[in-house]
Amino acid sequence: MEQQTEVLSGAVERIIFQSADGDFVVFVLVASTLSTTVRGSLPTIREGQDIEVEGSWTTHPKFGKQFLATRCLQKIPTTLTGLTKYLASGVIRGIGEVYAEKLIQHFGDKILQIIEHEPHRLKEVGGFAERRIALVTESWKTQRETAQIMVFLQDKGVSPAYANKIFKCYGTSALSVLQENPYRLADEVWGIGFTTADAIAKNLGFTKADIRRLTAGISYVFSTASAQGHLYVERTKLWDKAAPILTLEAEEAPLFEQAFTLLLSQGKVVSIPFEGLEYRGLATNYETEQALVEHINRLLKTPSPKTFNSAQLYQELRVPKPGEFDLHEGQQQGIMTALSNKIAIITGGPGTGKTTLVKKLISFLGREQVTIKLAAPTGRAAKRLMESTGHFATTLHRLLEFDPANGHFVHNARNTLKVDFLIVDEVSMVDLFLAYSLIQALPSTAHLVLIGDCNQLPSVGPGNILRDLIESDKIPNVMLTEIFRQARSSLIVVNAHRINHGEFPTTTDPEATLKDFVFIKETEPENLQGHIKRAFEECKRRGFPPASIQLLTPMNRGIAGTQVLNAFLQSYLHPEQRPMLTNFGTKYHQGDRVMQIRNNYDKNVFNGDIGSIASIDLEAQSLEVKFGERVVPYDASELDELVLAYATTIHKSQGSEYPVAIIPLFMQHFMLLQRNLLYTAITRAKKLCILIGEPRAIAMTIKKEDAHKRMTFLKSMIQKSL
Repeated sequence: MEQQTEVLSGAVERIIFQSADGDFVVFVLVASTLSTTVRGSLPTIREGQDIEVEGSWTTHPKFGKQFLATRCLQKIPTTLTGLTKYLASGVIRGIGEVYAEKLIQHFGDKILQIIEHEPHRLKEVGGFAERRIALVTESWKTQRETAQIMVFLQDKGVSPAYANKIFKCYGTSALSVLQENPYRLADEVWGIGFTTADAIAKNLGFTKADIRRLTAGISYVFSTASAQGHLYVERTKLWDKAAPILTLEAEEAPLFEQAFTLLLSQGKVVSIPFEGLEYRGLATNYETEQALVEHINRLLKTPSPKTFNSAQLYQELRVPKPGEFDLHEGQQQGIMTALSNKIAIITGGPGTGKTTLVKKLISFLGREQVTIKLAAPTGRAAKRLMESTGHFATTLHRLLEFDPANGHFVHNARNTLKVDFLIVDEVSMVDLFLAYSLIQALPSTAHLVLIGDCNQLPSVGPGNILRDLIESDKIPNVMLTEIFRQARSSLIVVNAHRINHGEFPTTTDPEATLKDFVFIKETEPENLQGHIKRAFEECKRRGFPPASIQLLTPMNRGIAGTQVLNAFLQSYLHPEQRPMLTNFGTKYHQGDRVMQIRNNYDKNVFNGDIGSIASIDLEAQSLEVKFGERVVPYDASELDELVLAYATTIHKSQGSEYPVAIIPLFMQHFMLLQRNLLYTAITRAKKLCILIGEPRAIAMTIKKEDAHKRMTFLKSMIQKSL
């Protein structure tokens, strides 16, 4: 029997729950004759707001009778109580609970007309200076325009979570953009992918065979591959991945090929024969790989203007002066390789002496009056490099000086860096596009020294730069394998190397005097939070404060994922009441540890940067995050760029070091389990590593090597070119 559709009108009394993505909400609606719980995927609503919902009655097995809403029309409240709640909710920036009461007392139910037509009259209420009035006026204007988009999106069956994103990107042109080509959203609005854009297009009347849909679907498959590190997709696999997304049958393959041919003629994609197969990819990727190889060639073929007394240096390295470092043979070879080649690669695991090598190299170059610069992919990696060497280091983005005005780095092939020797650490984290931006910005006379660990996870972005450079056999490289005696006293170092050799980690070793590795056997993920509490208590007894502890997990979802663990740690570590903003179900408190999850060049904050919330302004609906010594402002619409960071994915931890790392590993992570994942996680711990999980999952992780080989052409391009 079909459920009867009803319409309820009333005011939102309180919000009970809102999902992290803003796609689902549960709230109490007070109508004229009843008060009921409403749930559904609805537009972003506020307490005190008048709404009209359409749907049907259901019975929840636990919570009883509820109204399941499928459509919602937002209205401006008309009662004094509703207006007070509406204004106090923060929907209009510059007005919080205190000012909401004052405004209603002074203007009554005419308050919204005053804001709309006579905002200067707000001065009649104490505390409203020109700046606050301007903030309120602009926020009210945005609310009205956003509301129009929300109604339009609802009519087209679109999740409301993206309305603010769309409006922020296109402003008042949003509706015309959507009607002309909604597939632009997938490329131009961060957080919106092909699936959402396709749903909008379908409701706008776009057909399955529309060429704009097909080309957008192909681009989406390439973007998905890029997110997994691949630059190209084999032709048959491209069809296998695209067909279900585009809902194409085998007989419709000619439509797909027609769309690809159009993209090919427009110069947006490439088709490359390789080892008897055809690979397809974005032209940008192919051209960037080619350009990178050209700049590598340029550096290698230009003689260095610097000459060093190799015999004297070699003698100095072999017989160090009293008080200087005693370098093993691999380190000596690494320094000589860096000085005698325009590009050199030094790799090695923990405890093999990479830092000591760099310090000695810097010391020698300093005596030779050589201009040296040190850099790393992330702020944390740069800080660690600076602390370990005593020489200033910066991030690659800041070294190259990104200019938000034109969307490019200031330093490039036409405006190269002023440097003789550039030393870059944590090169495994550098993706194709950052590598190209860096190397093109080097003067032809410069030396480039790349430091890294090729056994760690590759970059989050596309490409496999470090491994491709090494495997080309055209770039001089030295691998440090000898573990220093002092390093062998650490179980963290011992186990990192055991994992790298395919062996299960140990908690006992004859040479390891430091008990800095703990393994807690647990087969049930449901018991994880109890183990974490006890781990924090043990860390406290050992002198490690909560701020020094980082949870590292393979994935975001699930009971052992970042989302659940962050919510748990937030309440566990900060049970007290604190100022708070909420964004799609995530609560942001003053003092919370947060991470930036996309590059924001306007703010000079980059993907993976970790900071803490320094202050929250409830009335302005904004907060400030302290990244190192910098304080960066965020308004409410930008909070989706921040996630809680008490727990982060292992991928996001690359380049960082933490006094204590707690690593949960369970079979529910099996899709992501591979040796370099655990190796990377363990090597993030500086003083103590606590591994919690199933022996079977750990064994599977160690056994699974090179599970996800990345498809690039850089290696073969270098081999053909050099």
